[in-house]
Amino acid sequence: MTEKDLRAILSQNIRRFRGYRKLSQADFAEKVDISIPFLSDIENGKKWLSPTTLVKIADALNINVYELLKPETIIPDNAVNILEKYTADIYQIFGDALNNIQNDYLKKIKNNKITI
Repeated sequence: MTEKDLRAILSQNIRRFRGYRKLSQADFAEKVDISIPFLSDIENGKKWLSPTTLVKIADALNINVYELLKPETIIPDNAVNILEKYTADIYQIFGDALNNIQNDYLKKIKNNKITI
């Protein structure tokens, strides 16, 4: 793996995790205490960063440093968008399922089929 490859992985991961947290470059740069142009250069693979800044970025994203350097994608880019889009449906489905389980359980208790 070359330095260029590592920069590409790092920049992609920073953008991805920042996006998951819905942070603009300006908000994130302020949180990490770096300039917006410097963050942009990092995210575009043009600049490297110090270990201290790498740790600050990981802390601001609430992840471990190694997650910024991992080449594989654990969460596909579109997974977060899909989950957000269907959150209400997911809660409805699971809510209905849990309510049905609870109601069935209460019926069995009332009918003395289950003791607690």
